[in-house]
Amino acid sequence: MKAEHIVHLVSLSRPTLSPDGGTAVVAATHPDLDADSYVGQLWSVAVKGGVEPRRITRGFRDGSPSFSPDGSAIAFLRAEPGKPPQLHVLATAGGEPVKVTDRKLGVSDFVWACDGSRLAFVSRDPELGRYGTVEGVDASAEPPRRVTTYRYTANGLGWLRDRRTQVFVVDAPDVTSAPVVQPVASAAGAADKLDEVAEPRRLTEDDAEHGGIAFSADGRLVAVVSDGHPGADDDLRSIVTLVPVDGGDPIVAVGADADLSISDGPGSVAFGDDGALYFIAQSVGESGRDFVARNSGLYVVPTPGAEPRRLTDAETIDLTGSTVVLTTRGVLVQNTERGRVTLLAVSDNGEASVLVADREVTGVAAAGESVVFSFQSESTFGDLAVLDGDDVRVLTDFSADVRATGIRSPIEFETTGRDGYPVHGWVVLPEGDGPHPVLLNIHGGPFAQYSVHLFDESQIYADAGYAVVYCNPRGSAGYGEEHGRAIKGRMGTVDLDDVLDFLDAAVAEHPQLDGDRLGILGGSYGGYLTAWTIAQDHRFAGAIVERGFLDPEYFFGTSDIGSFFGEEYNGVDADQIAAQSPQAHVGDVRTPTLVLHSENDLRCPLGQAERYYASLKRGGVQTELVVFPGEDHELSRSGRPRHRQQRFDIILDWWARTLPSAANPRR
Repeated sequence: MKAEHIVHLVSLSRPTLSPDGGTAVVAATHPDLDADSYVGQLWSVAVKGGVEPRRITRGFRDGSPSFSPDGSAIAFLRAEPGKPPQLHVLATAGGEPVKVTDRKLGVSDFVWACDGSRLAFVSRDPELGRYGTVEGVDASAEPPRRVTTYRYTANGLGWLRDRRTQVFVVDAPDVTSAPVVQPVASAAGAADKLDEVAEPRRLTEDDAEHGGIAFSADGRLVAVVSDGHPGADDDLRSIVTLVPVDGGDPIVAVGADADLSISDGPGSVAFGDDGALYFIAQSVGESGRDFVARNSGLYVVPTPGAEPRRLTDAETIDLTGSTVVLTTRGVLVQNTERGRVTLLAVSDNGEASVLVADREVTGVAAAGESVVFSFQSESTFGDLAVLDGDDVRVLTDFSADVRATGIRSPIEFETTGRDGYPVHGWVVLPEGDGPHPVLLNIHGGPFAQYSVHLFDESQIYADAGYAVVYCNPRGSAGYGEEHGRAIKGRMGTVDLDDVLDFLDAAVAEHPQLDGDRLGILGGSYGGYLTAWTIAQDHRFAGAIVERGFLDPEYFFGTSDIGSFFGEEYNGVDADQIAAQSPQAHVGDVRTPTLVLHSENDLRCPLGQAERYYASLKRGGVQTELVVFPGEDHELSRSGRPRHRQQRFDIILDWWARTLPSAANPRR
C-alpha cells in the first residue's frame, strides 16, 4: 500500500436495520484526492444475502442513516461540497430525498420519535452577527469575544461558547408530497420566496453543550446529555435531562451529584420499553476531574433522579465510544479489549456475554432477532456482517481494492518486560528476508490502543521497506484501569520501559529486523513519548514528533483540554511536571528529529511544536518543522486527503535521509 492508495480506505457508518431485520443500510465513505475531501453514499445490504449490496443515494457525502420506525423512510445527513451536513429523509421505495433542515452550521445528530411523526436533532446555534449570520460580516469583522471560563474552544471547531449545540424538533416530512415550486415575479412585483423546509422548534435554551439525544417510547420526552450544571467549567461531570417535547419544565434524570462524565455521542443513550434510561458514562470521582484511565461503563436509571446503577465491571470492561442497542439478547455494547473492540450483550443483572471477539466492532444495529454490525479487521478498513446464531457472516467487501494494493498481515505477540510486566503488540514485516530497518510507532491518548484493524501507517511504511513495531504500553486502554493508570503522575517511566522492551523483544524474535537501524515516531501522546525517549536513549537514527504533548507547563491555558489534562496526568508540582516534560529535557536530544504539526491544532497547540523545534535547533540537532495549514489535531485520521498523502510523502522523505531502506533509498 502506498500513500496514494488511501482513496481505497472505505470506512462504514453505524448501520441501521429495517424493522423486519431483512435490510441493512450503511454509509460508505472514502477519501477522494481529486475532490480533496471525503465522499460517500448510502448502501442497501440484504441481510440474508443473495443480492449484491447496492448504492441507494448519490450525494457528495451522505451518512448516518436511520430507518423510520415503520421502515417506510430513511433519514440521513447529507453534506454538499463546502457546506455543513443537513438532515434529509428518503422514501425506502426510492426517489429523491426530502431536505428537512437548512441550519447555518448544519446538523450533527438526530433521532426518530418512536411513532415516526417527528425527528429531534442537534445543531449548533450561532450568535447573531457571527459565523455568517449577517451578510457581509465575515470572521474578521465580528465583535470581540469576552472570555470568563477555562474552556472556550474545541479542537476541530474553534470558538465554542458563541455557537452552542442545542436540541430541536421538527415534524417528519411527507416524502410523497409534491416539491416546493418557487413563484416567479409578475407585473405586480417580485414574488415572495417560499420556505423549502419547515422551521424547527428549539427544545433547549441553556448555555451548555447538548447531545446524546433519545426519544421516550411515548414520544413525549427527549433525553438530552449536557454539561449544563453549576461548576461545569471546573469539572468533567455531565447530566441527563428529560425535555418535554410539547412544553413544560425539564426533568433531571441524572444529576451532577452522580459524578459521571456521560457520553453525548450518537446512540449513546436509549430508553427501555419500561421507561428505564440506559447510557454510557465514565466515573470522574468526587473531584469531578479524575478521568485518567477510567473505563466507561453501561449504566441504567429506572426512574428520573434514581441513583444510576453500573451494569458492567469497572476494571475490565471499557465501553468508551460505544453505542447502546436494546435487544432481546440484552443491551448490545462495544468493549475495548486487547487491541480489539468486542461486541457484548449485557443483561440487567450485569452478566456480559461475548457475541463478537475477533475484530473491531465500529457500529451495531438490531431489529427483531437480527443483529448486524460494521467492523474492521487486519484485512478490512470497513465492512458489514450479521450474526447468524453464534456465527458471523460477512455481507460486504468494501476493502477489496485496498487489499489488491498489497497488504502485509501484522504478527501479534506478547513479551515480558524488565519488571516482569507483559507487553502486547504487533510487528508488520515488509517483503524480503531483510534485515530491514525498524520503525517503532507509539500511539496517542495515552488511554487509547493500537488494534487489529487495517492500519494505513504500518502498511505504507512496510511497503517502503520498513519493519513496523507497535504495542500498547502501560497507560493504554484495553487492559484494565490499573494498566491505564500506571502512568498517572509519572509519564515517561514504565511506559518508556514497555515500548523499548517490546522493541528489543521484536528484534530478538524476528531475524528480519535490523536492531542497529532504528527509527521512532508517534503522534499526540505518541509524540510526547517519542520526544521523551530520544532524550533518554540515543540509539535511533531518526525521530518524528507529531502533534506532540511536549510542554506540560505551557499546556495549561493554551490547549482546549489544558485546564485539566496536564494536572491530572502530570500533577501540579513544578518539579514533578518538569520531571515528565520533554521540553525540560530537550537539551539531552541528539537524534535528528522531524517535528510535524497542524496550524489549527487546539488540542496540542502549535506553540508546543514551535518551542520544541526552536530548542532542538538552538541545541544543534538536525531538525525540521513542518506545519500543515488549515488542519487540526486529527490530520492523520481525517485531514484533507491531499494533506494526508503529503504527510506520508514527507515522512518517507525524512526516513530516506535519516534511515534509508532498499525500497526507500537515500535521496
